Amino acid sequence: MKKLLVHGIVAGVLAAVAGVIYLNIYQGAFGVDYDAVINVGSIVGASIIGCMLMTTGYAALLKLNRQNLTGWLNILIVVLSFASIISPIGMSLPLDVEFPELFPGLVVPMHFFPALAFFAIHPFFQTNIKTLENDNY
Repeated sequence: MKKLLVHGIVAGVLAAVAGVIYLNIYQGAFGVDYDAVINVGSIVGASIIGCMLMTTGYAALLKLNRQNLTGWLNILIVVLSFASIISPIGMSLPLDVEFPELFPGLVVPMHFFPALAFFAIHPFFQTNIKTLENDNY
């Protein structure tokens, strides 16, 4: 369980770093400022919460001894990541925000960063039944 917790935190931090870097690059490249709508704190919070939710799903599969359903959990995570982009695409920004048409280009890719980070580092944190028995979870 400790390994899963560390996996979620590390993935969340990686996703947050990627999101903040992308925010700075995007706003600098297009000369826009969406700080009134999205900021570093919201990116970090959403990334860590998203990865911890994924960790909770993996932990539930381990507790229920259903590791064979990991593929289905991964598909569910991907589907939920795609579904989460509906909100920013339809979002109406405050009237004082310039270039609102560029906002989806900023936030839509960020919705995939937590899953991407989680799946990218998963091989470093894989657990199996023998590992669980030896670690006394």
